[in-house]
This record gives sequence, C-alpha cells and structure tokens, in this order.
Amino acid sequence: MYNFRALIIEDELPSARKLERLLSESISEVEVLDVLISVKQSINWLRKNEHPDVIFMDVHLADGLCFEIFKEIEVTSKIIFTTAFSNYSIKAFDYNSISYLLKPIHKIDLEKALEKASNISAKENGIKKLENMFQNFKTENFKTSFVVKLGVKIKIIKEEEITCFYSFENATYINTESFKGIINDSLSQLENDLDPDKFFRLNRTFIIQKSAIKDIITHSNSRFKININNYNESEIIISRSRVKEFKNWID
Repeated sequence: MYNFRALIIEDELPSARKLERLLSESISEVEVLDVLISVKQSINWLRKNEHPDVIFMDVHLADGLCFEIFKEIEVTSKIIFTTAFSNYSIKAFDYNSISYLLKPIHKIDLEKALEKASNISAKENGIKKLENMFQNFKTENFKTSFVVKLGVKIKIIKEEEITCFYSFENATYINTESFKGIINDSLSQLENDLDPDKFFRLNRTFIIQKSAIKDIITHSNSRFKININNYNESEIIISRSRVKEFKNWID
C-alpha cells in the first residue's frame, strides 16, 4: 500500500470524477488535492502550490497538449499520463521513465500505475519523446466512417449512424437505424479503431454504441441483457468477464 497526494489534470469532468472514484476505492491511500482542466490553470496551480506526489495528466486538455506545462514549470511530481488514443504507438513508452493509463481507466491498471509511480519519476527525455509522438498525430485518430459495398455502389456510414457491430458466420456486420451490411474489419480491429468512450465490446460477438442503448436488463449469473435501437435478431448478453468494465464504461 502506498500513500499519495494527487492532482488530476483532466478536461472531461466525467472522466475526472470516475478517476476520483477509482482512487477512493484503491488499496493505496490517495488524497486528491484538486482537479484542473487546462494548461493555463495547471501552470498557475503548480506555481502557487507545493507539488503533489503524483499527477494524473490527460494528454489533450481544453487549451492544448499537456506538454506545454513542462515548458513553463519544473514539475517535481511523478507523472501518470492518461489518454484515450490507444492506437498511438504509446506502448513504446512503457518503460521506467514513463507511466500511462489508457481510457477508459480500469481499477487493475490504476493499481499497477500507482505501484509503478512509487518507484519512478518521468524523465525529461522521455516526456519530450512522448510529446513528439503526439504532435505527429492528429487528435481525431479514431475511425469515424465506414465503407460498405452494395454491388456496384459504395455506401459511406458515419459513426453517429451506427448502433452496433456484430459477427455472424465469419463475417462482420455494421448495423444502423436503417441499414445492415458487411464490412472488412474484424471486431478485434474495430476495438482499436473506435472511440472507447462511445463504443464497447460486450462479448465475442458484439460491439455496441452507447447512444444506441435502449434498455439494460438484469440477466442470470449477474450479467446484463442489452436492448439497442434497430436490432432484435438475437439476445445481446454481456459476458461475465466484462460486466464490471461495462458498469464503469456506462457510468
């Protein structure tokens, strides 16, 4: 068990509240000193206050990338970066000088990050390399449209039209309010390409969009049955191993 004074720098308040809740449930004792939403606010806070033991720092903030903070302030805290952009090559930075969490954040990953933070601090060269990587990618890096072939025609489906993706007889289907068709992507590929705040893989067969959910119904063995818009071909049941993660995602 570790004792930390923590600062959260996160411009999405639901994500910040979730992180606060997870920290309160952690086996480590963590006191959250404040929640900040921007580069400017963070610089002002760090100039006026004693730096905490650890800072949870979202990469993309309301007024720019978090790396601008380091150009103005010599941060003495241990840093745990957070990001939703899992398709960046961020795993290359999973070494002793950088700690990070992918959104949506899960309790087991948070515990590992806290344990890691107790032993290391982010080094300047590691932070600079991480900054360069994010500068070289567009922030809108999730897939937001899909192409479906209909004979000689091609249909482009936008993200907001999608209710779910599902697999059936070795094919992957995309489902909307008014259309169903086969796409080339596998569900595993889609997990990496879709925005995890909007889409969730319930089991081996289904990925659903949060906005398409109509009902969440208690099912056997502590599972849930999900009803979504424009799909009634089969029951959609969350696998037992994903129930807890689903509750965090839907919250």
